Amino acid sequence: MQTLDPPQQSRVRSLFMTALRAQDLPGVEDRARLLVGERLDRLAGGGPFDVVAEIAVPLSVAVVADLLGVEPPPYGEFAAVSDAIMRSMDGGLDPALVEPGRVARQQLSDLVDSWFEASARPGLLARVRQATAPGSDALTRLYVKNTARVMFQGGYSTMAASVGNAVHTLLTHPGTLGRMRDRALLATGVDELVRFDGPVQGTTRTAVRSCRIGGVDIAPEQKVVPLFAAANRDPAAFVRADELVLDRTPNRHLGYGWGPHSCIGTTVAQAGLRALVAALNDHPAQLAAAGEGVRRRTVTMRAFDTLPTALLL
Repeated sequence: MQTLDPPQQSRVRSLFMTALRAQDLPGVEDRARLLVGERLDRLAGGGPFDVVAEIAVPLSVAVVADLLGVEPPPYGEFAAVSDAIMRSMDGGLDPALVEPGRVARQQLSDLVDSWFEASARPGLLARVRQATAPGSDALTRLYVKNTARVMFQGGYSTMAASVGNAVHTLLTHPGTLGRMRDRALLATGVDELVRFDGPVQGTTRTAVRSCRIGGVDIAPEQKVVPLFAAANRDPAAFVRADELVLDRTPNRHLGYGWGPHSCIGTTVAQAGLRALVAALNDHPAQLAAAGEGVRRRTVTMRAFDTLPTALLL
């Protein structure tokens, strides 16, 4: 779905969207909330810990695996594969990142192939496997497998980055977490957290015809780099654009992209963030910063390498 445009894209996108709507998303959210709660129980009162390694990575792997209906890969192992893929998106700036990214993509492809060859548990992947039946054409099977691969990697990496960014925002905006006990503010607030400090900073598109953007003439085949992060702070589109407004509505941010290439897992990402915030509010310990976070030196994705925190009893 990343490389196809409508109408060629429609068949594969429709297949995945139909399968997604058939999933028990409230169940996925409930299980994610329990997972975060269990990890908070183990971490509470035990001194500083890293939100990325202890919360963001396991939560994101578990949610995406639960949605697809597959056995979650080892957290640390998959995090390393995903990190290599994420960093390779900046390969145009640092060519040394390209080869590690290619190797990691092959490892991910092998993992996805194993899911298609084995009996899948109930989940999204079981619904789309029918498209890879012997009667399906080879191109459709290829697109379906690649979409599953991108969905797992993209869903994991953006959710893990979102969790780190969201926790940092909650830590630097005192009182915000408590306000999100209100179910209405929780519903709108998770979207605002993504608008305020989203994971994906931009993307690349190729012009298919001559056009003019912001007074600049764009020729066919030229590359255009839209910056989501800039758009999400555009004062022409958002009142008080640089402020965190939990009840912002409508909130037409680009944190999940837009149009036919928007993230198909948006509802799942929102469920994961709701589960995180709800679990933090349910827990008796208070979340507190325990040092300066370290951002990853990446351009395409905005994420933390480490974010030290503590749960104070």
